[in-house]
Amino acid sequence: MTYMYPTYIPIQFSSSDSAPAKYGLYLYHEGWKAIDFKEHVRKLSGVPVLFIPGNGGSYKQVRSLAAESDRAYQAGPLERTCYREAWLTPEEGGEEDRDVGGYELPNQYDSRLDWFAVDLEGEHSALDSGVLEQQASYVVRCIHRILDQYEESFKAREKEGAATSATLPKSVILVGHSMGGFVARAAVIDPHLRKSAVETILTLSSPHQYPPVALQPSFGHYFKHINREWRKGYEVQTTAAGHYLSDPVLSNVVVISISGGYNDYQVRTKYESLDGIVPPTHGFMISSTSMKNVWLSMEHQVILWCNQLVIQVSHTLLSLADPITGQPFSDTRIRLSIFSKMLRSAIPQSFNWRTQSRLSQQSIHAPTRDVKDRTESLIISDACPNNVHWSDDGLERDLYIQTTTVTVLAMDGRRRWLDIRKLGTNGRSHFMLVTNLAPCSGVRLHLWPEKGNSTSELPVCKRIFEVTSRMVLIPSGPAPRQIEPGSQTEQAPPSAILLLGPQDMRGFRFLTISVAPRLSISGRPPPAVSMAVGQFFNPEEGERDISPWSPPVSGYSHKDLSWKEDHPLALNLSFTSSLGLLPVIVSLKTTGCGIKSSGLPDEQAGDMDNSKLCKLRCFPPVAFAWDETSGLHVFRNLYSDTIVVDSSPSLWSSPRSSEKTSVMLVIIGLSIVVIFFALMRQACAWDRNLPVPSMLKALESNLRFPVPFIYLAIVPIGLSLLVGFWISQPSPSFASFTIVSVVCYFLANGFVAIRIGTDHSFPWVLDSALSTGVILHGIFTSNPQFNSFLVSFPPIRNLEVRMHLLYLFAGYYSYLSSLAMAPYREFCVMAFVGYTSIGLTVLQRWNKGKGDAHFVSRKHSHRH
Repeated sequence: MTYMYPTYIPIQFSSSDSAPAKYGLYLYHEGWKAIDFKEHVRKLSGVPVLFIPGNGGSYKQVRSLAAESDRAYQAGPLERTCYREAWLTPEEGGEEDRDVGGYELPNQYDSRLDWFAVDLEGEHSALDSGVLEQQASYVVRCIHRILDQYEESFKAREKEGAATSATLPKSVILVGHSMGGFVARAAVIDPHLRKSAVETILTLSSPHQYPPVALQPSFGHYFKHINREWRKGYEVQTTAAGHYLSDPVLSNVVVISISGGYNDYQVRTKYESLDGIVPPTHGFMISSTSMKNVWLSMEHQVILWCNQLVIQVSHTLLSLADPITGQPFSDTRIRLSIFSKMLRSAIPQSFNWRTQSRLSQQSIHAPTRDVKDRTESLIISDACPNNVHWSDDGLERDLYIQTTTVTVLAMDGRRRWLDIRKLGTNGRSHFMLVTNLAPCSGVRLHLWPEKGNSTSELPVCKRIFEVTSRMVLIPSGPAPRQIEPGSQTEQAPPSAILLLGPQDMRGFRFLTISVAPRLSISGRPPPAVSMAVGQFFNPEEGERDISPWSPPVSGYSHKDLSWKEDHPLALNLSFTSSLGLLPVIVSLKTTGCGIKSSGLPDEQAGDMDNSKLCKLRCFPPVAFAWDETSGLHVFRNLYSDTIVVDSSPSLWSSPRSSEKTSVMLVIIGLSIVVIFFALMRQACAWDRNLPVPSMLKALESNLRFPVPFIYLAIVPIGLSLLVGFWISQPSPSFASFTIVSVVCYFLANGFVAIRIGTDHSFPWVLDSALSTGVILHGIFTSNPQFNSFLVSFPPIRNLEVRMHLLYLFAGYYSYLSSLAMAPYREFCVMAFVGYTSIGLTVLQRWNKGKGDAHFVSRKHSHRH
């Protein structure tokens, strides 16, 4: 939670501006003292930031971000650490461990953020595309008014002789929450927006791919139109002959999307992705669960006032200012690099050990500036800052480790030597260190070459590389408190991880782990137990691929996976089933951790089981969960946390990512399928002169196995796979796809509710026509006046088509539409059946007097 003293200063538009009177623009001021509004506006000289609220939101929601930005500007940048920072990936135009143009994060902030907020009267922009268009048009006027206000304020100060040398802003940073983020993107492609007036957009829990709820086809059409224009905006402009005309229109626009993670049930992570809209060189999406210094999932509204996230966002936006101009950097790569370093963690998004090693090879063997210490026995690169005190003179005798696993139980001031050639054999070519010791000040690691076996002309002391800066920060919980000095506590959670691959250690013979001595503090309890665990391991030994059939079966019987005590530090479990529909709970139980006997008297040993002893001896297990949609999730302590991630592939149209919300849409779509199949059953009974079953009875009969369940539930699944193969669509996991589809079909039989909501591209004119068709379907087929109709076409004449076949076709079409995540198509087939019904009824009455046999009628003799 954030404490603030907000003041909202209204910004007036000129009389010639035709902006809607119902909207408004405000400037935020933080402080409890009364101020003169005109004087405060006249002093504007910072970086303009415009906040756009979401569906039903208020402009006052800017207060947390604005208040923390003001505190961050006064307090200065966050404390720099010695942990490794994130970098731009090659797809984003960067190289690992190489800053863009040598840029580094600032040591002080030169410009403050001037937060503006647009008042949209709390309109429900998530329900009508017309409202979105009005809001986007007004945001464009607000951007122009803000830029004009800075120019007016500068001229007023210049006239009074108080003008500063700060550069006038040429662009406004847009920050949008929920639908406000989409409004920001819609405003950027507005033809009335000035060139380069917006170059940076930050969205919080905003849908980009699809509207969360589309109650009319025109809403989905508007989304598609905006996304199509954005794709064109990043394309090079060419002539009709293909000759170069100009750079992309949006070449200077960077977009960052921050997702709330699995706890945001209003806008799911899949909808917040920028894939296919913004190229990786101009933006990315990050989940709050993998966001540096945040590591939390949050609900849709909470993302606006979560203190950890608000602080990190404030420092990120302040870091965008160029110290020379006082305004955001014009270089797109620098701005993207700042967002990457400030928001991302250096934890790899995927634990692909071989890929990680290959990427890191360049940084390990890159040339470094070496500095000799007083003993001239070790050359330390500039990885650790010079202001961090460290001296090898304080280290006690060295330890030579003979096992593949090394443990550090305390800050003992010793250097441990590990022979890479000896310990890294039998496939154990990777090394991992997990520790709660601070890099540089608590622990340092170096790679040593073998003397006499190198082709380099440099002496041995100058071929030693420090790899301490490669330690990656991981979130850690609070350290356990000691009740009294010297008492045994649980292990403090790990705070850093280091991974070295075979390519990293190639050409080196030894790896050393140097631990600083513990500082003696008289009269105070010693710090919590410090610890580090390092291991040479084979990553393949820790990999387990869980069968797609195991999660459903585990609901009835638990599946146990066990590892020996000398298992690899990193265990990689892969699930291929849909976690959104079939949840999998991963729990951990420690059975031994090397403790044969507690050594305590029987009366005390009975109260302390092995699991408690393991907590005193071992690190609490940390889980890094990764999914295709939202990326990385970090769970600090598996003893108390439960692993929850977004679902894995299970849908026909989304073979690489799916969501809990998507699964719900499938169930809703299949409800329409179930209704069509039930109508087919009733029409078939009518046609055969049998008692017409009720809707509930028809649903029950359609679930009978093997017939008709197979041809109603299983056959469409096979058809969808054949269609996917025919159109060269990537195939989903067969087991997951089948399980999810069948379970959704069963659930849909319990749903007789219709809800239309997803992305579609029909013009708004057809909204009423489709709705009319559905109404006609209900009116003219409730009590059918005919059982079948005849159609004639060469070479077939008088082909009899029965109504139950029409319902079967409609059911199959709806089934395939649901599997393709396009339930809006079912709306069309319902309208088709409705219009067909009224058309056939009119033709029947018209031909009745003429005696034409185009319809076959049979009297229904059963009573209902």
